[in-house]
Amino acid sequence: MTRLVLGSSSPFRKALLEKLDLSFDCDSPDIDETPLKNESPKDMVVRLAKLKAQAIAVRHPQSIIIASDQCATLDGNIIGKPGDHAGAVEQLTNASGRAVTFYTSLCVYNAGTNQFEECIEPFYVYFRELSQEQIENYLNKEQPYNCAGSFKSEGLGISLFERLEGNDPNTLIGLPLIQLIKMLERFHVKVI
Repeated sequence: MTRLVLGSSSPFRKALLEKLDLSFDCDSPDIDETPLKNESPKDMVVRLAKLKAQAIAVRHPQSIIIASDQCATLDGNIIGKPGDHAGAVEQLTNASGRAVTFYTSLCVYNAGTNQFEECIEPFYVYFRELSQEQIENYLNKEQPYNCAGSFKSEGLGISLFERLEGNDPNTLIGLPLIQLIKMLERFHVKVI
C-alpha cells in the first residue's frame, strides 16, 4: 500500500486525520505562506495547499500527500492568527454580531504518478453579539492566540457563536474529511 503523508505540523489536522483510522506519517512543509499581490483568499489557500503537497513530495516521492490550507475572512479581508491577547480582543470585537468566512483548501497529491486532486470548502461562522466581558472571559480561559479568528471551535469557542454553516464541521478545524475521503478513494485508498 502507498504511504500516506499529512503535510502539516498542525496538531488539529493530525487529530482530524486520525479519526479516519488510516496509517500515516506527518511532515511539515515549511513553505513561504505570504499572500501574492492582489491574490484572493480562495486562490491563496488553493495555491498554498498545492505548494505544501509539492514540498512534502520531495522528501516522500512515492507517497500520497495530504495538504491543506485555511484562511479566515471578514468583509473579504484575511484575518490571521492574533498572536497575542490584544490582537485576539480586536478580532473578536470586530467579529461580534457578524459572519466570518473560512476557506479551507485540500490537495491530495500522488507523488509517484504526479496526479493532483484539489478542492476548496467554505465554512461560515456567525458570531453572537459579544460583550467585552464575554470576550475577556473567553480569551482568559482558552487563550486561542495561535488560531485564525481567535477561537477554538472544538473547545469553548462554540460559546461565541450564533450558528455554523457548512458541509463538514471538520472543515472549520482545518481538514474537510468528507471531501478527503472521496479524494482518497479516487487514489484507491479506502477508509471503510
